Amino acid sequence: AKEEMNYNAYFGIKYHEDNRNRDEIDSITAALQGDGIETICVARDIEKWGDITLSAQELMRITFEKIDESDLVVLEMSAKGVGLGIEAGYAVAKSKPLVVLIKNGLQLSNTMQGIADVTITYSHPAEIKISTHNNAMQTDARTSRR
Repeated sequence: AKEEMNYNAYFGIKYHEDNRNRDEIDSITAALQGDGIETICVARDIEKWGDITLSAQELMRITFEKIDESDLVVLEMSAKGVGLGIEAGYAVAKSKPLVVLIKNGLQLSNTMQGIADVTITYSHPAEIKISTHNNAMQTDARTSRR
């Protein structure tokens, strides 16, 4: 029997005050959920799509706390943002497996390629599958190569 994968992931994506990428967030996190990955997303779960306003300091504190509590970190990097770079660096410093998602035809920066454990290119969120990269998700694999 195939071992059921069940992970908790921190999901990061470029933040927009008007939540214009809410549908995209919902589609991607639904695809991850179908793949056995529960996500925590600050815009959705902490700020409740703008109902709750946090200071930048508080926001980053919660972000780091949520990454600490996660099994892995999944970042959608099609739209660049300083926040995503901070999240990626923090994930790596904390030895969290880092999965980067990027839309087909877009170029991931060399630095991000250098730290991502898995890079997945997609044209539609439904194509996103992390479970096929299961070996990269083993934290012991990550610790041994650092």
